[in-house]
Amino acid sequence: MIRRSVVLGAVLALFATIGLAGPGQAATPRPLPVPYSFLPSAVLAGLNLDADPPGANDFACKPTAAHPRPVVLVHGLSGNKNTNWQTMSPLLKNNGYCVFALTYGIPAGAPLPLTQFGGFTLIEESAAELGAFIDEVLAATGATQVDIVGHSEGTVVPNAYAKFLGGAAKINQYVSIAPLWNGTNPLGLANLAVLGTPFGLTPLLFGALELYFASGPQLLTGGDFFTRLRADGGPAVPGITYTNIVTRYDELVIPYTSGFSPGMTNIDLQKVCPWDFSEHFQIVASPNTGRLMLNALDPASAQPVRCRLVLPFVGTL
Repeated sequence: MIRRSVVLGAVLALFATIGLAGPGQAATPRPLPVPYSFLPSAVLAGLNLDADPPGANDFACKPTAAHPRPVVLVHGLSGNKNTNWQTMSPLLKNNGYCVFALTYGIPAGAPLPLTQFGGFTLIEESAAELGAFIDEVLAATGATQVDIVGHSEGTVVPNAYAKFLGGAAKINQYVSIAPLWNGTNPLGLANLAVLGTPFGLTPLLFGALELYFASGPQLLTGGDFFTRLRADGGPAVPGITYTNIVTRYDELVIPYTSGFSPGMTNIDLQKVCPWDFSEHFQIVASPNTGRLMLNALDPASAQPVRCRLVLPFVGTL
């Protein structure tokens, strides 16, 4: 009897060690790998463009009391759900969130490679796509609101949904990584657009882009889209809590301070971690950004940022 009890105890201990302690006790899932380097992970993800990012789009996932809202990831211009979220998706999943991601804004009839990447249609059209996806997520999870994590163009598409398409009540926390609330002026293109308008050149150029790159002109500073987005007190929509995370080394959002806006929490990444040299792409794969994102989504469980050296594109060493 004693010998049998010893054997039984050893078996139960073994089952507990491997996460199979007995009926009704689910095995503890292993944490997903989280790469903190944008370029290698994005390139590898590019080999399987139709795939979901790690940890995302489990429509059987049910939010917990600790994290009652699913998180929807919204990629940037010329990205997609897989290339953009190799870091933040598994990081969120490991921290107990239901995570969802979509690829939006692919022009109808677009040639390769545009059919594999998104963000090219009019922002309003992309916002409608996002709205339909959010409805799917809410229906599947039983939640009444989502949290948003967006990057680059993916920081303004959800706001267009909230401000122009009646989506504000469905969004709670809104984390914007490398946002552009006042547009961008890369290589002086916004200035050229203004200069070309009186001569009729700008409408011709924008018209030529509309078929496969309609969102490009909309993202320029001073355009009609940002004029509307900033009207009526600014881009912040009442009822939504915004957190912006910007980098001084942003080569596409120019100036980088376009990512700051009144009525929002504005975070300069380099003030938090001077050793983070992330540019426009690496910022979405930085461990320092990841901690700031988690703190914004769950302020009650916020932890200090452990400043880690991050190099452009390469990430952590």
